[in-house]
Amino acid sequence: MSFFKPLKCLLSVFFVFWGPITQAQQDKPTTGGNVQKQSSNPAEVFLSPPLSASPGVLWMWMGSNLSKTGITKDLEALKKEGFNSTTMFSLADATTPWAGEIKKSPTPEIISWTEPWWKMVRHAAEESKRLGMDFGMFNGPGYESSGGPWITPENSMQEICWSTDTVTGGVSDHIKLARPKVNPRGHTPYPVYNEETGLVEIPKIAARSTYYKDIAVLALPVSGIVPADKVIDLTSKMQPDGQLNWEVPAGKWIIYRFGHTTTGTLIQPAQWKATGLECDKMSREAVTFHIDHVVGEIKKHLGDLIGTGFKSVHFDSYEAGYPTWTPKMSQEFAARRGYEITKYLPTFAGRIIGTDRRDSSLFVNDFNVTVKDLYRDVYFAIIAKKLREANLIFLCEPYGGPWRQDEVMPYVERVMTEFWTFGGRYSPYELQPTVAALRKSGQNIIEAEAFTSDPHDSKWDETPEWLKPMGDAAFCDGVNRMVIHRFVQQPWDDKYKPGLTMGEWGTHFDRTQTWWEPGKAMIKYWQRCQALLQWGTIALPSANDFLVSQSTGNIVVKHIHRKQKLVDVYFVANVSRNAGKAVCSFNVMDMQPELWAPLTGTIRDLPNFKANGVNTEIPLDFDKAQSFFIVFRKKAVTNTAAYKENFLPRKEALAINGPWEVKFDKQWGGPAKPVTFKTLQDWTQQPEKGIKYFSGTAVYKKTFDAPLNNSTDSLYLDLGVVKHLARVILNNKDLGVLWTAPWSVKLPANLLKPKENTLVIEVTNVWANRLIGDEQEPADTEWLPGHREGHFLKEFPDWFLNNQSRPSKGRYCFTTWNYFDKNSPLISSGLLGPVTITSE
Repeated sequence: MSFFKPLKCLLSVFFVFWGPITQAQQDKPTTGGNVQKQSSNPAEVFLSPPLSASPGVLWMWMGSNLSKTGITKDLEALKKEGFNSTTMFSLADATTPWAGEIKKSPTPEIISWTEPWWKMVRHAAEESKRLGMDFGMFNGPGYESSGGPWITPENSMQEICWSTDTVTGGVSDHIKLARPKVNPRGHTPYPVYNEETGLVEIPKIAARSTYYKDIAVLALPVSGIVPADKVIDLTSKMQPDGQLNWEVPAGKWIIYRFGHTTTGTLIQPAQWKATGLECDKMSREAVTFHIDHVVGEIKKHLGDLIGTGFKSVHFDSYEAGYPTWTPKMSQEFAARRGYEITKYLPTFAGRIIGTDRRDSSLFVNDFNVTVKDLYRDVYFAIIAKKLREANLIFLCEPYGGPWRQDEVMPYVERVMTEFWTFGGRYSPYELQPTVAALRKSGQNIIEAEAFTSDPHDSKWDETPEWLKPMGDAAFCDGVNRMVIHRFVQQPWDDKYKPGLTMGEWGTHFDRTQTWWEPGKAMIKYWQRCQALLQWGTIALPSANDFLVSQSTGNIVVKHIHRKQKLVDVYFVANVSRNAGKAVCSFNVMDMQPELWAPLTGTIRDLPNFKANGVNTEIPLDFDKAQSFFIVFRKKAVTNTAAYKENFLPRKEALAINGPWEVKFDKQWGGPAKPVTFKTLQDWTQQPEKGIKYFSGTAVYKKTFDAPLNNSTDSLYLDLGVVKHLARVILNNKDLGVLWTAPWSVKLPANLLKPKENTLVIEVTNVWANRLIGDEQEPADTEWLPGHREGHFLKEFPDWFLNNQSRPSKGRYCFTTWNYFDKNSPLISSGLLGPVTITSE
């Protein structure tokens, strides 16, 4: 969840591998804990995906706004939708993107990691057990990184600091060295809402002025390169009060008093009362204290549910910054690098120690290697050991921090990576190296925090069609279990929609989404894909594994190849938003290609293919963002249908023209009675406000005659343009949901009648239009500006708190983040057609 890249450390340099394998490395686990027992039959897992193929969600609990009723509704909705796991984060009321507070909460007593909050967590664990779902949570308040109010300055992340005094030879003693001073504001990467000042700021941390420990006192000539043996160690000559007794040699000298203090780095973005310091990741004592506290609280409140209702503890991608010290750094450095660190400390102050600059550069490299060693041998090793002993799964996004990723990942039982939706384009963050390291360690399940979005891309206008090619691209990069970012705990009555948000962040996967119910079709698609992408093993790459030629339409075709014995499974995806054709070449010979369609769950042979001596070439047609599995599992027979197309052209058999009856939901501002559209039209172009600004599901209904050969199974109903999802019901038979191209559904033989066919199409759009429509009305809530885009709720209004009718009668939505004003552009919506019946 790396919302911003970590700050660079003072000594930012290139890191290299150093040294032999340590005992801690020898003790680490060598494989992940996600090995699954597989069916040997890929069709079995494709048609009936196992639970391991179900996606999960990152479940955001926003501040004190929680309820047991809402938790139960959330989990039941997720289970029904096709999800099977939740990882909970306890955040501030709003993320602006910083930690923000919404005043006048209905339940102010609920503070993260306090008893009222733990009652909610226990309820979630009990309900997860009842529903057979996996439930875990982040290792403290917020999502960064590992700490909380229980972390004292001594156990917090540390930075080296120093003061200087310039002296001249001839001065004998009584030199008073000042204690180093640091900026009282800590190194928290991002601002937080400071309840004490009422400001969003990097807070002052009192301990940065009160907590300090000396490391060494050193004297150097004022300027120039100084050999290490010429650095004078005066540590033993300084009294606790800073008094130094030293007879200064001839010349001009700088005396450095080196010490360390807390970096003042706070976890974030948490409620202010739940905010605390980050623990020292390089200190065995500090890491042990933190994880013992976390595990102790879990055992205290959930002990009887561990392994059933509660299973994992999560550590997110790292954004806590780069420390420069830990209390035992001197001992650790000497043991690992074979020389003392003390005389090289002036390097931190910009001095060059050694015979030339290369010596200082080598020290800087050695120091950073030591930091990486300690993160591996202390932070990851202790967390892994403690969680394993507690029967808890170590879940982690192990990137972004000062470590060697391939060395720390084997400690992690379940590794996650992530991808974003920047500009509507698939944007992996540290995904490829994470996948490569996972494969190296032999892990099969590769989870990804999926579809993380900022407000430029995600403002209640996301659709499954928009998301699909980005998810497919992640599949091609090796992801085989998506964990959706994000699903917000909705604590209130269902009349308050879209409801609570994660501040400005998306994507908006919530049970309050307009398309939550029809969106099940997308989840089923993911389940089928993930089932096959977890099956078998990844095929070793080769130059001829998959080739694309003769492509048209500016399509972009990606793939991934899995294999088990003599069965090859290729996932092939057009990750562009264009339609086109391509000849795809597969590194398989003498086998019959089959097309398995994860969108529909159908399997068929492909008749048109040829061998070129190395590969099998297959011409494939791709609609916009369309994907297939091409499976080779049986021997090819003589190709007697060489001229038969893999994708038969379709021609229009019947145009379904004329008026449609359309019923809108009046609960969300739609007309009270059905309306008639003489032709299919965009809702946003209608003069009636209840249609123009409508968000939700409208039901289209039409009766038509079909003087066709209805006994054939080669007829399709084509909806043309749909904004944004459509459930099709023909003659009382539910034909499913269309949510992406191709916007057509195959008609079962004999379903059509010559006369009086009844067609019902339930069309669902996005929330944006209703929210913009509300902005045309007088305000009845107060907003504060977000710190990048949009506004967040200043306080819960009295009419909401007292369950009264809202003062602004023309408003229908209630949410805690507002992306829009009255001039925001509307999103094209509705069934635009043309609706036709086509035949092959």
